[in-house]
Amino acid sequence: MLAAPERLSLLMRLAGGACRAGRRVLDLLLPPNCLTCDAPVEAPGRLCPECFRVTAFITEPFCRSCGVPFAHAGQGGPDRICPACRTHPPDFDRARAVLRYDGQARRIVLPFKHGDRTETARALARLMARSGAALLSEAEVLVPVPLHRRRLIGRRYNQAALLARALARLTGIPALPDALRRVRATAPLGDCSAAERFVLLDGAIAARASRAHRLAGRQVLLIDDVMTSGATAGACARA
Repeated sequence: MLAAPERLSLLMRLAGGACRAGRRVLDLLLPPNCLTCDAPVEAPGRLCPECFRVTAFITEPFCRSCGVPFAHAGQGGPDRICPACRTHPPDFDRARAVLRYDGQARRIVLPFKHGDRTETARALARLMARSGAALLSEAEVLVPVPLHRRRLIGRRYNQAALLARALARLTGIPALPDALRRVRATAPLGDCSAAERFVLLDGAIAARASRAHRLAGRQVLLIDDVMTSGATAGACARA
């Protein structure tokens, strides 16, 4: 008979093999499509060649602080800091994003955020893991940006928390989905200026007291689906 650890190892290998076989059968029955169109792709969560070509991935050069892409390598000066961060340094250390938030990015993100396409969290997390590799290499805990309970009830899920959990599975870095909470509901920020966003979010986010011991002294990586002005990330960092 096999010893207990050997039996466990065998069961895990069998379970992994069954899972892979199940995915292959599912792919035969429901061939995977591109993230943004109906074109067939090799594996779930990928982009077809045409969609990949028009997707604006953010690569160097970009602001060393907020991650906003530069038009050329000389922009931002020798320290590679954008004018906004130079004038008003953000409360967080660094930020990175996968894509410019253009029309193509919206076709990827909005169905996930508002259209119940929660199955794309894994694919989006893989993209985030590549773009945020430097930050992930230093992170000790992943913390998603929180939703107010009323918005969470309406949407039924926190998309940032889904991304944090998917990244945790990819990287092995623990996720703490309830580390932060929205203590005050805020109006939708879509039509607000950067200054209005900072005012609306001031004091709206707090650290959960019962999770403080798991955050204290640790390198925290905040996770969100979209970053615009940085006001939300700043509010979370201050909390």
